[in-house]
Amino acid sequence: MTQIAAVIVAAGRGTRAGGPVPKQWHPLGARASGARLRVIDHAIAAFRPHVAQIVVVHHPDDLALAQTLEDVTLVSGGLTRAASVRAGLEALDGYGIDRVLIHDAARALVPASVIRAVQDALISHKAAAPALPVTDALWRGGPAQDGSAQDSPVEDTASAAYVHGTQDRSGLYRAQTPQGFSFDAILAAHRGFDGDAADDVEVARAAGLKVCITKGSEENFKITHPEDFARAETLLRLRQAEATAPQGQENTLMDIRLGNGYDVHRFGTGDHVWLCGVKIPHGRSLQGHSDADVGMHALTDAIYGALARGDIGQHFPPSDPQWKGAESHIFLRHAIGLAREMGYELMNCDVTLVCEQPKVGPHATSMRAALAEIMGVDVEKVSVKATTSERLGFTGREEGIAALATAALIRP
Repeated sequence: MTQIAAVIVAAGRGTRAGGPVPKQWHPLGARASGARLRVIDHAIAAFRPHVAQIVVVHHPDDLALAQTLEDVTLVSGGLTRAASVRAGLEALDGYGIDRVLIHDAARALVPASVIRAVQDALISHKAAAPALPVTDALWRGGPAQDGSAQDSPVEDTASAAYVHGTQDRSGLYRAQTPQGFSFDAILAAHRGFDGDAADDVEVARAAGLKVCITKGSEENFKITHPEDFARAETLLRLRQAEATAPQGQENTLMDIRLGNGYDVHRFGTGDHVWLCGVKIPHGRSLQGHSDADVGMHALTDAIYGALARGDIGQHFPPSDPQWKGAESHIFLRHAIGLAREMGYELMNCDVTLVCEQPKVGPHATSMRAALAEIMGVDVEKVSVKATTSERLGFTGREEGIAALATAALIRP
């Protein structure tokens, strides 16, 4: 029988998250009894059903905290992440482990589907890790290259950053954990690795291992900053409400809000259109004060509507020149951020684009991924589809594109 173990890395200091203790020991959620759980407790619980043994690598200063954990093997970490992981692997050597999953404790809410996908990939690969494709535009930036900051829009010009260039995002992924390996292969890789590494995929590739990419999840985010705790608490409440709802009955503990959005933009001169975060080559461009992404505008207004917080124009007035030519993801991020500040998460959304051209079907998958990335949700919560108006009206005459959107928000 295949023996699988997990190494949960919890030796970092997590200073960016703030608080009196490192983030992995920070309270997060509660047991039914009322006792407080911590970030690391959730991470450990996620792996219990999937592995035979769990090793927790802790910082030497956190030994007293680590000793409160039950049914795990404790190992003191090293000066670097790579050294800490190696310490965890060495603790498993000689126990007949066939495969190992190496996970960051800060990714406390990793879904079971992500863990299973890595395990399934290890049946035919020696290494596998979850990731999400990069859908946002990428910039290279830093201080003003000419030494001048007089055009900075912020008061503290010394800390202002400026765009120096762009980076092609094709073939780029956002790495997640757990990263899974043949135990003997990754132990040998770490033993032969000198220095530190961003993750264990880097160590594996340095040893010549090919790493299979499996499907990640937006729920598998890494708690890094103070605001991430609020996002994690909201996701926990949503999961708990779903788990306790009577089958086939409405859960009266949930606060559900629905919003609709509608937007129109006309065609003008140009060679592409932006639709739901995807740039599509076309003989004309949509005209507007921003980048005229009609689909994203409709979805943004749907979220604002669900919150009863107006529309894009109220939050980003077209009379304000700073929003001239702005990328629409700024608006959508603001809307979903406002929802989370109010305690809501996106349950699902649906965007319909009404146009004769360009054809949306070939780009629908990329559009869903782009919107999911911007909102920080699983792509399964996002629908994008298109229809024509049978050559009737302004969309039928190909004078512009219309979009309708519905968004459902939930607060347990």
